Amino acid sequence: MKLNNKIFFMLEKLFGSRTRIKLLKLFLTDQNSKFFVREITRLTGEKINSVRRELDNLSELGLLEVVEEITFDKKEENKKFYRVNNNFPLLRALQEILLKARLLVEKTLATKIDKMGHVKFLALSGFFVNDPYAPTDFLIVGQIDKKKLARLVNQISKEFGQELRYTCFSTQEFNYRNKITDKFLFEVLEGKKIVVLDSLSKE
Repeated sequence: MKLNNKIFFMLEKLFGSRTRIKLLKLFLTDQNSKFFVREITRLTGEKINSVRRELDNLSELGLLEVVEEITFDKKEENKKFYRVNNNFPLLRALQEILLKARLLVEKTLATKIDKMGHVKFLALSGFFVNDPYAPTDFLIVGQIDKKKLARLVNQISKEFGQELRYTCFSTQEFNYRNKITDKFLFEVLEGKKIVVLDSLSKE
């Protein structure tokens, strides 16, 4: 069993389902936000019935609390939001478990990608930081075997149950795009991201 598989297999066994893991990841990495059901299905890529079931489970457990926003439009129903209950006694412990799992996945990805060539920069965005509007999920700068990279991303996509996007630039192309404030690159660099490798800043 591959390492990434092992990590998420353990989490799935521990927490009960893939949908629950995704909900925990969403809420515990952004615990000050509130989300409504259809927004959660879009952010997690899971089916609405599974999401509703796990929201009920986590609410019953006490990890999530329900907030209802009243609308004065008679044609619309009051909107129900979910947010983290910051008084949940195991909140910190759950955050530490997910943080350690995430760090292990990041380290594994960095090691595998770095072995495919000479990587100067690697950032995870999009799926990895719960930002569905990010233009990519991986940004890689350097010389790399693109066939091996495509196979790795395909493998990771299967493990996460979602198709992941990647972008690979040479150092020259990255510097040029950065110089002209390329829209795509600007959105990635200025958006939410996890920088795993960065030797560009030292050059």
